[in-house]
Parts: sequence; structure tokens; C-alpha cells
Amino acid sequence: MRYKIVFSYDGTYFHGFQRQKDLKSVQKTLEDVLSNLLGEKIVIKGAGRTDAKVHAFGQVAHFDTTQKLAKSFKSKLNQELKKEIVIKKITKVNNDFHARHSALGKYYIYKINLGKYKEKYAGYIYQPKRKINVPKIKQIKNIFKGTHSFHNFVAGSREDYTTTIYQIKVKRKGSILELHFKGKAFYRYMVRNLVGAMLDYSWGNVDKITLQKMLDDENFQKQLKTVPGDGLYLKRVYY
Repeated sequence: MRYKIVFSYDGTYFHGFQRQKDLKSVQKTLEDVLSNLLGEKIVIKGAGRTDAKVHAFGQVAHFDTTQKLAKSFKSKLNQELKKEIVIKKITKVNNDFHARHSALGKYYIYKINLGKYKEKYAGYIYQPKRKINVPKIKQIKNIFKGTHSFHNFVAGSREDYTTTIYQIKVKRKGSILELHFKGKAFYRYMVRNLVGAMLDYSWGNVDKITLQKMLDDENFQKQLKTVPGDGLYLKRVYY
């Protein structure tokens, strides 16, 4: 039987989502606890990998088990996970469901502190030392909307860098600036690099023509800022 789980986690406790030898990861933590509770080897397949220090409100994964899970299983699982990971939903799904391949889109939020440095934000909200020009960020954000090759905004190599961003919103809540991204798929460091590009534009480090060239020409190279992972949150995965 296949089960879908929706869960949140605090990225400060983990070295990213993906299972890693000798390092604490979200995937391995879930697999170890599930295997222990069910008495069989459980393998977790996630909707996507989040990097070290990145948080999640609504990550999704699936796993297969020979057992039918009781309603009380979610409570037992959360008790063993000790609030580092919180299971929000467990749902029995068809065997053709796949947390990653069945996903239609994802929603990320990046948080930035516009005010003075606060210790309580450390590890959860990016706190740049330079003042940010928010109107300039609003001015440039839509250049990234639509279908593009994001080759120049992605870390690592892959066969295809093309994806679609449906929506980018800029919201301010007091001293906290939130950048909301909804898209078909996001590749490694992509959101962090897009936010970095917006900040560089707001600081006058890059102009609109250069950003457009970076989107239009995979061979045009320009190194821009990559913001830290601890301000990034996976909000939701769409199916």
C-alpha cells in the first residue's frame, strides 16, 4: 500500500532533505522512524530536495508499506519525530502516485529582514547588511515570469533548464519582506539565485538588460548573488 504524507520541518536541524552518509537529513530521519514503527524497511520518495538550512511548511513524500495504517499512526509518528518534523496529513493513495513525478507545481517563500538585525531571526530570515530598495524589486520581479531557460540561475548541471514561473509576489509584513514564487518546477539554488539577482538589481549591481541576457542566452555568464538557504521555505506542492 502507498501512503502520501504532507509535513513541515525546521531546516536548522538537518543537512538538507536528501539522505546523506553520516549527516542528519529529513529523508533518513523519516525512514528510520517509519522503519522502526512498522517493523520493515521504509524508503521515502520526496517531492523535491531542499538544501541545508531550508525549511518547509508543506513538503510531500510517499512510501510503500505492507500494512494498513491506523488513524492513530500519525500521532505515534509525530511523537517519535520530536517536533523536528511534523506530519500534517497521511493519506492512502493509488500505487501510481509519485510525490515528485505527479507534482504539478511548487510554491516557495523567501523571507528578508528589512530592519535591524535580530538574534531571533537568525537561521530563519535573511538579514542583509545593506538597505534594500523594495520598489526596484517590484519593478524587476516580472522579468522572471513565464517560461525560460534558467541555466544562469541554477547550480549544477542538468539536461534541461527550462521551466515556468507562474507568479512572483512581493509582500511586506512589518519589517519582513516576503518574496513568493509559484511555478511548475524549481531547480537547485534557483529561488535563492533569483532572489539574489533581485537584490543585486535593487543595489545597482546589475541592470535589466543584463538580466534579460541571462534569461535569453545560456552562454552569457554573469555571477550574481546567491542568498542563504535559511530564509527559504517550501510552502506547498500542487497536485
